[in-house]
Amino acid sequence: MLKKSWMSYAIISILVFSVFGLVFHGDSSDNKRTNGTQSESGQRIIKNKGSDTMVNLAQAWAEAYRGVSDTVSVEVSGGGSGTGVAALINGTVDIANCSRQVKDKEKQQALKNTGKEPIEYIVGYDALAVYVHKENPLEQITIPQLADIYGEDGEITTWDQLGIANSGCKSDKIIRISRQSNSGTYFYFREALFGKARDFELGSLDLHGSKDVVEVIGRTPCAIGYSGMGYATDHVKMLKVATAPDEPSYAPNLENVIAKTYPIARPLYMYSLGEPTGEAKAYLDWILSAEGQKIVEELGFVPLESK
Repeated sequence: MLKKSWMSYAIISILVFSVFGLVFHGDSSDNKRTNGTQSESGQRIIKNKGSDTMVNLAQAWAEAYRGVSDTVSVEVSGGGSGTGVAALINGTVDIANCSRQVKDKEKQQALKNTGKEPIEYIVGYDALAVYVHKENPLEQITIPQLADIYGEDGEITTWDQLGIANSGCKSDKIIRISRQSNSGTYFYFREALFGKARDFELGSLDLHGSKDVVEVIGRTPCAIGYSGMGYATDHVKMLKVATAPDEPSYAPNLENVIAKTYPIARPLYMYSLGEPTGEAKAYLDWILSAEGQKIVEELGFVPLESK
């Protein structure tokens, strides 16, 4: 009797573990993407992830595309350019959004992991604006001054060193707002200021998203920070920027980006894993079309046709 009970228990245990094994195996296989997935309604789902600078633009594209194709749903999430590239390398997204170019080592890792290299698309342009509180009397700044504010061993730490009396900032100390290191905006701004020669000084307030930077500056009279020009609000001011003290300064706007006079402007990228096909290719083609590029301009970025 004891032997029969033990055998029954063993059989039940095997069945239970077999069921759990199937469940876990199914979950694991869903973590990798090859040609995307389908929703329960049969819609093709395009996974799109990455740059926080581009997340509002990507969401606007996804929403508009619903009226173009009723067979496709585009799911958008942010997290930073580095997060999007990592997901592409792991094969868990169809398209990665980046405010910087994919690095050679990332291309090599993608090839090693998936057998495919990321394919680059420039989908628009952005001016990286320098923001201060709206009551700050400062109107313009130079690249060397920004380097001395943000860089290692920088000498500018107070507003009076910039020749202004910032009455809203009682301490007069400049609060540096920056982005987290997985951000393409972080990498681009650092390179624009220092090239390869220096790095950021420790002690800045490093925020997750482009919108967060502007919101904090809007509440902080002592703060200075950088973010895409499309994130401007009534609570902040965008400074004019000059490449050097004896050079003219330019505002971050459509005209100056087109004329290539604003010194901190950059392309915005989308990457597919290998040559895109099917619905992913159709979606990218639509983004590059006049209809998709109109949304770029509506959200405060610079469309391709303007360049």
